[in-house]
Amino acid sequence: MKHSNVMMITGASRGLGKTLALYFAKQGTNLAICSRNALEIQAVQREAEQLGAEVVAVTADVSNQADVERFVSITEHHFGQIDILINNASIFGPGPLYLSDYPEYEFKKVLDVNLLNPFLVTKRVLPGMLARGTGSIINLTSEVGQTGYAEWGAYAVSKFAVEGMTQVWADELDSTGVRINLVDPGEMDTVMHQIAVPDCDYELAQPKDVIDVFSYLASDAAKEINGQRFQAQAFSKKEEAR
Repeated sequence: MKHSNVMMITGASRGLGKTLALYFAKQGTNLAICSRNALEIQAVQREAEQLGAEVVAVTADVSNQADVERFVSITEHHFGQIDILINNASIFGPGPLYLSDYPEYEFKKVLDVNLLNPFLVTKRVLPGMLARGTGSIINLTSEVGQTGYAEWGAYAVSKFAVEGMTQVWADELDSTGVRINLVDPGEMDTVMHQIAVPDCDYELAQPKDVIDVFSYLASDAAKEINGQRFQAQAFSKKEEAR
């Protein structure tokens, strides 16, 4: 039985995904979370439940269609519906590495996780949202999804593609009551950033610093917002200035 909004977050075992899960758990949101790491996602489940949330946690690779079906089906069976989807799961891949040196199988792996994953999960979740005439989908992007930089490899390519896919879906969803938007969280102190910029010598934001835009896009205040791109750190600064 659904008691409050149900939010699905992919890649929720660490970094931004974990931070989002625990934040929304505090707000009374019911959660469906997944990760490829069973121990880590179960630990997040316990933390979120201690904060009062009802949580479904599934070990799944959401670049695999069978895992997507299992994850969404378990969630729909448990909660009845999915109100908000945050497509957070992604990987950086090898590197920093020039594309000319990039192994083909690694290129495909990064695109499977970063692009095929949000396509598959969104496609599976959408019918329920469309039937109810409401829903919020949030895709994660990056600065390198708009400007290509050397050595960012398949990760940058995948984020360019996610931005294009989101724009197409936003146009197709216009006037349905379902909305899809992009969030660029900016550079954050995460394991992925350590891989991407191993010699980083400047201060980074923490995942908790970029929560405001997700809270906004998940709320009814953003029910008319569709196909937009938000820079999370700039959004948070505007909120602080109010």
